[in-house]
Amino acid sequence: MNMVLPLFTLGCTLTLLLPITAALPPQQPLVEPDTAISKSSNLPLILWHGLGDNYKADGLRDIGKLLNETIGDTYTFFVRLDDDPAADRQASFLGNLTLQVEKVCEDIATHPILSKVDAVNGLGFSQGGQFLRAYVERCNKPRMSNLVTFGAQHNGISEFQKCRDSDWLCWGWSGLLKGNTWTDFVQGKLVPAQYFRNPEDLENYLEHSNFLADINNEREVKNKTYKKNMKKLDKFAMYMFSEDVTVIPKESGYFADVNTTSAEIIKLEDRDLYKEDWLGLKWLDEKKRLDFRIAEGGHMALSKEILQEVFNDYYRPKA
Repeated sequence: MNMVLPLFTLGCTLTLLLPITAALPPQQPLVEPDTAISKSSNLPLILWHGLGDNYKADGLRDIGKLLNETIGDTYTFFVRLDDDPAADRQASFLGNLTLQVEKVCEDIATHPILSKVDAVNGLGFSQGGQFLRAYVERCNKPRMSNLVTFGAQHNGISEFQKCRDSDWLCWGWSGLLKGNTWTDFVQGKLVPAQYFRNPEDLENYLEHSNFLADINNEREVKNKTYKKNMKKLDKFAMYMFSEDVTVIPKESGYFADVNTTSAEIIKLEDRDLYKEDWLGLKWLDEKKRLDFRIAEGGHMALSKEILQEVFNDYYRPKA
C-alpha cells in the first residue's frame, strides 16, 4: 500500500512579508554527528524543499527518518533561508534567487559538519530541484555526488501557479507577476518569475531573467564553470510526475521545451542546450550518468516505495 507523504501545501498564500536573516545557527542533524560522519559510509544529504514549504515541515522530517531506516544513519541538511519556519516559507516565494543560492552555498561551505566531507548527495523537491542544480554549478563545495530532482522546473515554467479563490494577497502578487514579469523589481523579488520562461518570448527572457537563463547557460557567453561542475556529478536523476498539472509544462522536469501554442514537445536531446552541451548534460548522458524517471501521480504525490527506490539507487554506497 502506498504511503503518500504530505510534503507541502502548494499555493501562493502570503500572510506576512519577512526579511531573510543574514546568518543562521548550525542546523541539527537527525543523528549525532559522530554517528553520521565517523561511523557511517553514507554521504550527507542536502534537501531543498519546494514552493510554500518550510525546512521544519513534518513531511520533510518523515523523509529524513525513512532515509535512515532504508540505508542507515545519514546526516540530512534541510536547506533553510530563515531560522523561523514561517519566514523560510515566505522566502520560497519572495527573494532574489541569486542571493538565496549564494547564501546557501556559504552556509554549506562553512557548516561544521558538511565543510569537513569530500562529497554530499542532493534531493530537490519542485523548485528546490533547479536551486540545488544552481548550487552544483555556482559553488559545489563540497562536491555533489548524486543529484535527484522531483518535479523540478529545469527548463522553467510557462504559466504561473493558480491562487486559491480566497487568497487576495496571492492574487495581487500574481497580477504583478503576469503584468511585470521582466521588470527589475519582479526579477529581484518574486521567486517563480525568476524561472519563468516563455518559448515564444525568448528575447525578453534572455535579456532580463535573473536566474534561469543564467544557470541554463542560454546566453551567448557561456559560463564554463557551470559545465565543469555539472560534469563532476556521478549521477543526475530527474523524476517527472506523470499527472503533474501544477508545473506547466511538466516536461520541464526533463529539460524539454514545449511550444505554448502547438503543445509540441522538443526533447532535451533535440535542443541546442544538449547538442552543443552548454551544461555538460550530453556528456553525462553519454557516460550513463543522466537518468530520466517517472513518478506516477500528481505533483509531489510521493510514495514510500518511490522514495526508497531513490535512496537505494542513488544514496546507498556502492559495494
